[in-house]
Amino acid sequence: MLTLTCPYCGVTVEETELYPGGEAHLKRFGPGSTDAEFESYMFARKNPKGVHFERWRHAYGCGKWFLAARDTVTWEVFGTYSAQTPEPPAALVATIKQKRPGWEGWK
Repeated sequence: MLTLTCPYCGVTVEETELYPGGEAHLKRFGPGSTDAEFESYMFARKNPKGVHFERWRHAYGCGKWFLAARDTVTWEVFGTYSAQTPEPPAALVATIKQKRPGWEGWK
């Protein structure tokens, strides 16, 4: 069972109390974008084997969206952070690199 800690209310919950929101840190394209850019935003998603950044909503708690970094193979959670953060916090990236020496980065 996946267990995440909401960075807003500090409650650690199982995934049954959360709502998944897909990949985090997507560059959004809207009016004025090319068809290829909009198609990429709407339909192209990473599905990595290993470290992945995701959006989650604390549906049965505070109701807020947050971001999480986890390993899709081992289900190890590296950390959670505010949804308003434009990129993963440096401390979280350092933690991931320490635990996964071959990891090249989040982009």
